[in-house]
Amino acid sequence: MSQTTIDLIRHGEPHGGSLYRGHTVDDPLSETGWQQMWQAVGDYNQWQYIISSPMLRCCEFSQQLAAKNNIQMQIEDNFKEVGFGSWEGLTREQVKQRDLNEYNNFYRDPVNNRPEGCEDLALFIQRVVSSYEEIVRQFENKHILIIAHAGVIRAILAHIVLAPPRGIYNFKVNNAAISRINADAKEILFTNQTLINI
Repeated sequence: MSQTTIDLIRHGEPHGGSLYRGHTVDDPLSETGWQQMWQAVGDYNQWQYIISSPMLRCCEFSQQLAAKNNIQMQIEDNFKEVGFGSWEGLTREQVKQRDLNEYNNFYRDPVNNRPEGCEDLALFIQRVVSSYEEIVRQFENKHILIIAHAGVIRAILAHIVLAPPRGIYNFKVNNAAISRINADAKEILFTNQTLINI
């Protein structure tokens, strides 16, 4: 029996290391990031379609993978990362030094304590999940690869397990982490380097 299978891969390490990168800081992959991604996919080439975030850290690898395996791909603008507002381009240490209370309040309650200019969490989840559901309908009984960001992948996984908005922060998605979903049964089949904190 055929099923709609969705693989999710987070981009590898970008140039500049660990920063709050939403959708205004568009760093490409570092050399390490490219190695992480090629290692993650290995020789696997059974996807029938690749869908990518428009950000360089996702789409450049998506284009190369699609060309290498002769797989069609498309850019999905709604899979860009959540906007971090005034935190964009800063490290955790820089955010803490600037306003430790704001940092602590966010991690205590990220739904109601967003950084200034940060994208509304419910609206972010809505844009990601609406596009995800459209992809599931469009590619019924196909095996699809989505290359995106930690926030996007968290939103999709939280949607699958019916977690509330706060629940997306219970998933830690590492660079080049892979998750697989049976979209018809709404099951997470496996995760690789994706930690779920209950």
